[in-house]
Amino acid sequence: MSGREAKGEGSVSVTVILCTYNRCQSLAKALESVAALKLPESVEWDVLVVDNNSRDQTRTVVEDFCGRYPGRFRYLFEPQRGKSHALNTGIQNARGGVLAFIDDDVIVEPTWLENLTATLHDGEWAGVAGRILPEQTFTPPRWIPLQDRHALAPLALFSPGLEAGPLTEAPFGANMAFLKRVFERYGGFRTDLGPQPGRINPQKSEDSEFGHRVLAAGEKLRYEPSAIVYHVVPATRVRKKYFLEWWHDKARADIRAFGIPPDTKWFFAGVPIYLFRRLVVWTVRWLFSFAPSRRFSCKLNAWSKFGEIVECYQQSHARKIAVRTELT
Repeated sequence: MSGREAKGEGSVSVTVILCTYNRCQSLAKALESVAALKLPESVEWDVLVVDNNSRDQTRTVVEDFCGRYPGRFRYLFEPQRGKSHALNTGIQNARGGVLAFIDDDVIVEPTWLENLTATLHDGEWAGVAGRILPEQTFTPPRWIPLQDRHALAPLALFSPGLEAGPLTEAPFGANMAFLKRVFERYGGFRTDLGPQPGRINPQKSEDSEFGHRVLAAGEKLRYEPSAIVYHVVPATRVRKKYFLEWWHDKARADIRAFGIPPDTKWFFAGVPIYLFRRLVVWTVRWLFSFAPSRRFSCKLNAWSKFGEIVECYQQSHARKIAVRTELT
């Protein structure tokens, strides 16, 4: 039964899902901003905080909000580490017919939730993405290639423009919403993707893989620029080393999520030959570029291609080991 059916015509229900791990200080600020949300009385909404086995004061922080706002905030503990596990647990325990997602290091505008979910109630759109902007004090350094469309993706920033309309790319997980029936129909987030303990598996793409899955099924997604959250930009992330590692990991995750093009014919050690060619091209461009942002953009592309090569090789090696194990 949908939220509209359960609460009567004209009434809708929304659950905000926030997964968190060891960030109790930024979490408290995020929840303060969520508590100040303004929505029409016809909208029934709650906030489900999923604690992904934190070891700090996360539970105390959330229980304080549960006490201050009875019925508005809920606390849920997910012992299995990994953001996708926490997300899926939140989805399974959500009460709303519309599920909105934010991170534990954002500040939402008071109109964020209303603007994000308003167009989902008539069933035309399966999901929606809002804008993710940096803190107002953030100034990007000269070496960030702002001419690239996703230049600020390592900082979890997403702002395709000021015009609302259809979205043809996957939303970012720090500001998105889907109808709950979308998860019931297409499944949850893949648990081999996304942030998790250690670095054996790629730490990215759980949100983009799900968004691509929904789009590939023919569902319609919308972009709503008036639904704004502000993302914390720690100084530790505004470094070249962080950007290089982020794109390397993102490239690995995308290979795992979406695979190698099926028409690929030539391989070496399980790696498509074209990836080696592209690595060489971007490395040469990096070495012979002089403008700081252009030079770093080429270096990022080289690191991404290297990440794809690493993941292809590791997957090929794992398959060979599996075959040998079966034969012994």
